[in-house]
Amino acid sequence: MGTLKGFFSPQLVKRLAADILRVYPRFPSQAFVRGACSGLAALELLDRGRHIARALAACLPQRYPDAVEVLLRSLGPEHASDELLGAGMAPFFYYPHTVFVAERGLDDYETSMRAQYELTKRFSAEASIRPFIDRHPERTLAVLAKWARDPNAHVRRLVSEGTRLRLPWAPRVPWLDAHPERVIALLERLKDDPTTLVRRSVANNLNDLGKARPDLLVATATAWLKGASPERRALVEHALRSAVKRGQAEALRILGYGGKAAVSIEGVRFDPARVPVGERVRMSFTLRSRSRDDQSLLVDVAVHFVKARGTAPKVFKLRRLDLPARGTAELATTFSLAAHTTRVPRPGRHAVEVRINGEAKPAGAFQVVARRRV
Repeated sequence: MGTLKGFFSPQLVKRLAADILRVYPRFPSQAFVRGACSGLAALELLDRGRHIARALAACLPQRYPDAVEVLLRSLGPEHASDELLGAGMAPFFYYPHTVFVAERGLDDYETSMRAQYELTKRFSAEASIRPFIDRHPERTLAVLAKWARDPNAHVRRLVSEGTRLRLPWAPRVPWLDAHPERVIALLERLKDDPTTLVRRSVANNLNDLGKARPDLLVATATAWLKGASPERRALVEHALRSAVKRGQAEALRILGYGGKAAVSIEGVRFDPARVPVGERVRMSFTLRSRSRDDQSLLVDVAVHFVKARGTAPKVFKLRRLDLPARGTAELATTFSLAAHTTRVPRPGRHAVEVRINGEAKPAGAFQVVARRRV
């Protein structure tokens, strides 16, 4: 495939046309393929999906309910399991279908919700349901409350994923931002879901919430930890991950790491101390207790990556440990200086902190240099 956007290829367009033609013989498949492929190569992944959706709209029956009926009859099998791991890009085949519903169906609520109920069993209607929450919030939340008890895990996941305040690749929904307590009411129905798929989505929803309303996250996490099962505790810990990385005192306290650590950091080593862009550097150090009591510690490392202007920290999870009185622990981690879509390493001095129970302690620096020439 080469690139991610290459998933929406002319071959996929032809496959989509064949699926529709199988259930709707009057479908102008050749015109659809021409329209969907025209200009496709110049577009990125999501724009390609939207482009294909608009080509569908031009070729499907003009009455929206009739068009949706054709699309639903053309659908393939539902997700084979209650997980998405291992599915890869394959479910993205139905992204144009969800775009069609979101762009064409706001004035036909019942038809659109029925379509999203079926589509989310094969891809995910998390983005396409958001315009309906925005325009019909009370009506849609009533439907979502019902879907939170649906026997299909992917439908239940839609309840939490579609209401995330910061859903990736999707626009914000002002109504959700203004009424986060209504989101919590839905998540209450899902916090003990039997599937990891749904519980992971609930944790991600709460993690988003904490960026806008840390007080509500703390209150919810505190309440949920009372009498919590191991599965629910794991959900809450995952939900608090960003708050912990930010060093939020209340989040650390909830997890049992609220006390100030009596420790020193010794023997810090960076190997190599000068690392070319694209390679890796290993950090090792000793943590020494200065306390007469045992200590529960949450240890992270923050690297201040050099940016075009200034620096910005990136926090890496390291370890949780119980450090004995006057004891020591040998710790190590490795940082990649490879280029990522969200971070492009630049030459310069990279300061490092060790964060222990949220408190940052300076731990030296390593030097990033230009990539070696072959």
